[in-house]
Amino acid sequence: MSHAPMSGAEVLAEPMRSRWSPSVFDAEHRIPDDEVVRLLHAAQWAPSHGNLQPWRFLVCERGSTAHALVVPHLTRGNSGWVPRASLVVLVATQVDDDPERSPDAKPNDAPTNLYAAGQAAAHLTLQAQATGLWTHQFKGFDRDGVAAAFAVPAHWQVVAGIAIGVRGDPAEVPERDREREQRVRSRKPLAEIAYGGSWGVPWPPARLAP
Repeated sequence: MSHAPMSGAEVLAEPMRSRWSPSVFDAEHRIPDDEVVRLLHAAQWAPSHGNLQPWRFLVCERGSTAHALVVPHLTRGNSGWVPRASLVVLVATQVDDDPERSPDAKPNDAPTNLYAAGQAAAHLTLQAQATGLWTHQFKGFDRDGVAAAFAVPAHWQVVAGIAIGVRGDPAEVPERDREREQRVRSRKPLAEIAYGGSWGVPWPPARLAP
């Protein structure tokens, strides 16, 4: 099935125009270490909340000890397709003050940290797309279980995962995962998400856009 950009997306620059989230990965493909490093560099240079860089990544290559720690904590819906990806990157952000911070340190700003972590994840995602890799963000895992498995400090929280790899053969996966590949891409119209003047009142040009 074609996943060509829907109305509105065709005006975007690459790699945003072609990005989408496959659910069938090649379970034999591996990403070389230098390519993983490039993905992490892309995240490293995202807007950084005053250079605090309030994000951390758990890098879990398929077949690694880290990967084995993640898989048991996936939800049923994700336990079939996520393990096939070449790489799983779990994204964490700081949610509370560091208990060892200096007395004059600024209080933790969790909302801005989360925003920054999202920026870093987006940069990693677009770098992957630009280099021929595909990504699928997911939240279906036991966050507390993963935090315990990786000894994540209490003032940090694992918030999401990114499955990364190349597309695989749909014939090798269950119907449930094949069905994900066939979903039509769609988004809410801009008038529903872009406001001007007051909350809920569409920014006027957005009314004319798809």
